[in-house]
Amino acid sequence: MAQEPGPPGSPGVETPAERTPATPAPVELSDLAALKALAQPRRQRMLQHLTLHGPATSATLARALGLNTGSTSYHLRELARYGFVEETETPTTRVGAGGAEEDGETGAEGAPGHGRERWWRAVPGDRRFPPRSRQSAEMRHVMDELNHHAYAADLELFERLQRDSAETGPWADAFPYSRGTIRLTQPELRAFFEEYIALLNRYKRPEAETPAGARTVLTRFLAFPAPLIDADADADADADADVESDAGADADAGAEVALAHPVDAAPGHNRRETEPS
Repeated sequence: MAQEPGPPGSPGVETPAERTPATPAPVELSDLAALKALAQPRRQRMLQHLTLHGPATSATLARALGLNTGSTSYHLRELARYGFVEETETPTTRVGAGGAEEDGETGAEGAPGHGRERWWRAVPGDRRFPPRSRQSAEMRHVMDELNHHAYAADLELFERLQRDSAETGPWADAFPYSRGTIRLTQPELRAFFEEYIALLNRYKRPEAETPAGARTVLTRFLAFPAPLIDADADADADADADVESDAGADADAGAEVALAHPVDAAPGHNRRETEPS
């Protein structure tokens, strides 16, 4: 039996900064069929629910998302087909209204889930998308749709929390937020990203090692290059103004931010975090 973790700083208890967890190897999602399966809006909503709230059945997902059980069962099978979800052990036996066990999808004889509810969980992993330079036109369209729905869902969650939250106490102030700019080369940006992933993994831990009072915290990382300045247009404008020195034009040209877009850098920078709560 796993021992309950003590508070940080206790003898024999590692703090996140001291932990050196086993980091999953990055896996590139280059199969167009898998990307299409992932980009489906309802499946993204189901994955988000499994990630935030833990394992669920097709019936509980249907109730939570306003879908029918047949639809959620189908989408779960498609997600499982490509390794995004998998069956898991029943967390608890729940009793519904009238004393009956709540309905769930049951498997065939000899298959997982026979005689019980079929529970599903999001499969954790470091999944990354191909760099945009290696994406076909069709793959780019699928990726654009996937990112559009994912970013919209993140923004909706954040705005809903701000609008509807009745949080009080310390968690009411738990909104770390940062916007900034840095000047980097492409290799430096790749290193910056991998250091961020390493930091994130250092704070992840099994449920048995998670201290009381911990909550699921959503983390998002987005870095993109500032638009390039059109040096030729600047030069033309300077010429029309009859500038005595071209120092100003040189300064404008040098103001281009040397940030490399992650998808134009080494493979693996377009990352999707799939870590169940």
